[in-house]
Amino acid sequence: MRMRPVLIFDGDCGFCTTSVGVVQRLVRPRCEAVAWQHADLASLGVTAERAGYEALWVTPDGRVYGGVQAVAKTLLSAGGLWAVVGAVLTLPPVRWAAHGVYRLVADHRGRLPGGRAACAVPARAEASRGSCPRPFT
Repeated sequence: MRMRPVLIFDGDCGFCTTSVGVVQRLVRPRCEAVAWQHADLASLGVTAERAGYEALWVTPDGRVYGGVQAVAKTLLSAGGLWAVVGAVLTLPPVRWAAHGVYRLVADHRGRLPGGRAACAVPARAEASRGSCPRPFT
């Protein structure tokens, strides 16, 4: 069993990659962050389709939270004021509004500014073969 939660994100999305990097530096969540293209999705209990659709938070015991719930879990894991923000994101009606904002951003993430794509870093067989999948672009 894993000891730490895993935050799964779309490493082929510059906006997502940059966002996770900023979160790791500023928020410092207590988790492992991994691009879904470089993760062993089967062992995490998620599909490529779901991982390409939304960020995912996988607990050490295998529970999976997606979208804004994954964001809330990430913030909660950091503690302090970030945990307060994460807790607020779990409360209705904030949760409902946050879900709408999350979907709006996620659906248009290809048009948002961002950094390098994780596919530029060969870490898996697909990357080394030069065929990093982009299922939801």
